[in-house]
Amino acid sequence: MTTWTLAERAAKMNSSAIREILKLTDRPGIISMAGGLPSPKAFPLDAFTAACQSVMERDGAAALQYSTTEGFAPLRQAIADFLPWEVNPEQILITTGSQQALDLIGKVFLDKGSRLLVEKPTYLGALQAFTPMEPVAVGVDSDDEGMLIEDFARQVGNGADKARVAYVLPNFQNPTGRTMSEARRQALVEKAKELNIPLVEDNPYGDLWYEQEPALPLAARNPEGVIYMGSFSKVLAPGLRIGFIVAPASVYGKLTQAKQAADLHTPSFNQRVVAEVIKDGFLDRHVPTIRAMYKVQRDAMLNALEREMAGLGVSWTRPVGGMFLWLQLPEGMDAQQLLGGAVERGMAFVPGAPFYAGEPQNNTLRLSYVTVTAEQIDKGIAALAEAIKAYA
Repeated sequence: MTTWTLAERAAKMNSSAIREILKLTDRPGIISMAGGLPSPKAFPLDAFTAACQSVMERDGAAALQYSTTEGFAPLRQAIADFLPWEVNPEQILITTGSQQALDLIGKVFLDKGSRLLVEKPTYLGALQAFTPMEPVAVGVDSDDEGMLIEDFARQVGNGADKARVAYVLPNFQNPTGRTMSEARRQALVEKAKELNIPLVEDNPYGDLWYEQEPALPLAARNPEGVIYMGSFSKVLAPGLRIGFIVAPASVYGKLTQAKQAADLHTPSFNQRVVAEVIKDGFLDRHVPTIRAMYKVQRDAMLNALEREMAGLGVSWTRPVGGMFLWLQLPEGMDAQQLLGGAVERGMAFVPGAPFYAGEPQNNTLRLSYVTVTAEQIDKGIAALAEAIKAYA
């Protein structure tokens, strides 16, 4: 029998808690509010069918050939044109989803023991991507407007223990749905610049606003001190695996080298198809339809929570965009233990503990409202309320 000896970093790899929960809930009759999936009703199927045919007829051989690591030039230009601040397309690196962007950033900037600052709570997929680099992830106290500047400064560290980067999601954060205010963005950028802490700004949900477009990105305020990440997963389709990094020239080369070692380049065909779909202002016409659909579902969930959770000591965020809502249960209640009771009653959620870098807050959970109908939301939230009442 062959013995395989794993690298130390492999022992630190772990499965996504969300994907494990999805296995649990993948049975008929379960109303799942656990996944972070965009609604398939938002996928522009006709536009992709036409784009695929056009790309193959016009550029078929090139679309199926190896390509440059940096990415398809017309797509990089289109992204630069779409962003709300002046960006040179030479700063843009196309990645195989924004999850790869996290992986590349981890490889380039984090060593074993490197200090990494994240929000409390933060995106589980980022923690998963950074973990094999064996950093010390430190949660920064956060409120409805994001990281608290005073605690950010306290947690930076000094000397060899000084934080390498701070990872933040300013818009409709996963998992909480909160949005960083204009004042907090400016204060964070100024404090990070003062303390010489690079920021990594992850913005997969920023175009999914309901009432008002979010404030300017952190990267627009200090382009040399922020790496910006974006994705087409939430505005077109996640199966394409098309994301991107906007990086300062000082680090762009190393990120490109890391990507070249990882996969040479993101699939040429997918890049060309996306470039074909989004030309002529398609996103300006398409994304408002997603916003309108998700807003209806957000409103349905908020209404159901107001109705079903009355008197149960439960509080929740009220997102102004994105896909998620965050619940805080009464003190002493454990969302992981609650999950079984919820599934028995026909609904599923994601417990909040895996979203924390350090000591978790066990009485929290995440709900996603974009892949369930208003009727399912009513039934699911009622089932969750019953599970809370029955919790022992």
